[in-house]
Amino acid sequence: MSLPPGFLEELRNRVPISSVVGRKVTWDMRKSNQAKGDFWAPCPFHQEKSASFHVDDRKGFYYCFGCHAKGDALSFLRETENMGFMEAVETLARQAGMTMPAPDPRAAEKSDRLGELAEVMDAAARFFRMQLNTSAAAPARDYLRGRGLDGATLDRFEIGFAPDQRHSLWAHLTGAGISADKIVEAGLAIAPDDGSAPYDRFRGRIMFPIRNTRGRCIAFGGRAMDPKARAKYLNSPETPLFDKGRSLYNAGPARTACAKGGPLLVAEGYMDVIALVTAGFEAAVAPLGTAITEDQLRMIWRLSPEPVIALDGDSAGLRAGYRLMDLALPLLSAEQSLRFCLLPDKMDPDDVLRAGGAGAMRKLIDGAVPLVQLLWQRETENQVFDSPERRAALDKRLRRALEKIADQNLRGHYAEEIRRLRTDFLRPAAQPRSPRTGARRFEQPPANALPSTRATRLAATDSLDAAERMREEIILAILLTHPGLLRPFMAELERAEMRDTGHETLRLALLNAPDPQPSPDSLPPDAAEHARRVLALGHIRIAPPVRHSTDTDLARRCLEEEFAKLFARRGVALELREATEDLGDLADEGLTWRLRQAAERRNNSERSRLSDSADLGEDRTALSNALQQMIESEVWIKRKK
Repeated sequence: MSLPPGFLEELRNRVPISSVVGRKVTWDMRKSNQAKGDFWAPCPFHQEKSASFHVDDRKGFYYCFGCHAKGDALSFLRETENMGFMEAVETLARQAGMTMPAPDPRAAEKSDRLGELAEVMDAAARFFRMQLNTSAAAPARDYLRGRGLDGATLDRFEIGFAPDQRHSLWAHLTGAGISADKIVEAGLAIAPDDGSAPYDRFRGRIMFPIRNTRGRCIAFGGRAMDPKARAKYLNSPETPLFDKGRSLYNAGPARTACAKGGPLLVAEGYMDVIALVTAGFEAAVAPLGTAITEDQLRMIWRLSPEPVIALDGDSAGLRAGYRLMDLALPLLSAEQSLRFCLLPDKMDPDDVLRAGGAGAMRKLIDGAVPLVQLLWQRETENQVFDSPERRAALDKRLRRALEKIADQNLRGHYAEEIRRLRTDFLRPAAQPRSPRTGARRFEQPPANALPSTRATRLAATDSLDAAERMREEIILAILLTHPGLLRPFMAELERAEMRDTGHETLRLALLNAPDPQPSPDSLPPDAAEHARRVLALGHIRIAPPVRHSTDTDLARRCLEEEFAKLFARRGVALELREATEDLGDLADEGLTWRLRQAAERRNNSERSRLSDSADLGEDRTALSNALQQMIESEVWIKRKK
């Protein structure tokens, strides 16, 4: 039975997914925000004690961060109740009080027609399989044998052969009683405009059936045996069954393999997929002769939240990876991303497997890099950043790329990682180069620290930095003023252990608050008292995100900024502590060198921002230069008379 347009959408809108899932799980109300339709529970699909199963009423989807189960209300009913699709629709319709629509005669007719075309495609697949065993297909069998495909593999993928004749398939299908219009409509034959007899589309080619996720044969791909053929690979045309931009080779078996926990690999072509599956990597798919489309990418993500893209090791493969990266950036989220497996130069997965076996391919897959790494590679490869203008141009390109990411929280994490990569990459560029070789020269820290250095107050003191105390206060104040931001920034708050005892008490109280949007009065007495004390501080009262209590976007940007700088600052502090611990092996100049490096990283974290900074009313110049001034003055060195 076919459903009229809009019926399923109306059904999903009427029935919150939480009301369906709630019958099978117990919500964790400490993490859930019922008012916003945001629910968490232990996953019903695998055994666990923590609440990693997320249900979002606004989007109508569920997702488990443990086993990666995901879907909507209909798929939840099908998985947990073992229902068929229409049975799940009827169950949900009864809950929504909606009447199931009467059968649509036109939709039923269309469905019947698609079924008939699929039968024609299956008949063609059987014909091609038989033809592979004929004498005319001997060169094709030799080619396949040379590629390492045995009889079991040929059977598994139903590989066949189209004879190099104009009417071979046509004669076979029409002789079996199949009407001419169906053969043409299925894309198996071409009807000339002059009205002459149709002829076979595929001739003299090794044939690969393409099936959808339900196992229905919807198209063919054919590899030419004649090296002079105009197209090495030829796919079926667009038909009522086949939409090239919405289909993937081996999608059905790959979905089954992904459900068993296998990583999803996305290769370039049929032979790559067959080689991967034969080597044990059964969750492998490929687009059909074109660059991956948005529909195919969404289809890939339905199979796996973090697929591995296996790029051919040449410039064309890398360009394809860059195009896919640009396509994916606006669609990224915490639940769906990409990793890229960069293969050796001029090699594809089939080449790697033939040269080094499954172990070599496994090593490359395990070393797949995240999307952010590929983005950085594209913007920096084969370039020199020896001027402020070139570095500014790099920042602009990176900023433009990050602006494509719609998920604001994820964009902040990307910006933090890009800042780290930028700092590590550009620091050596400031070092002098050898006049003879052009290579960079680095200052080496001297040895043998003086006793007077080890006795200095700078080396011995471990006091709380005033700027860090202020940063802790502004973070806590923003969360108290905008409690709705607590949950989106829960991970950052968990990481941001406070140095001040009172601040830490308040941080823990916010993390453990039963109310998803706590106010100071709802916190334990000691935390509530400290919250009021923080909100009463002069520099807090005038801070824009506190004064503008209704501007949530401003508050979110400020939190992203302050958390990023807090973590960056603490990284510098760790370097300083390590430097002072090493004083027994360093001279005064060595300490100066170590501190100068730390100060440079500090200044980079403060100044080299990839996004506009929020004005929190603090004296940033003084905070950024305090450490540098101490270094320049070298106050800890005992001057010789």
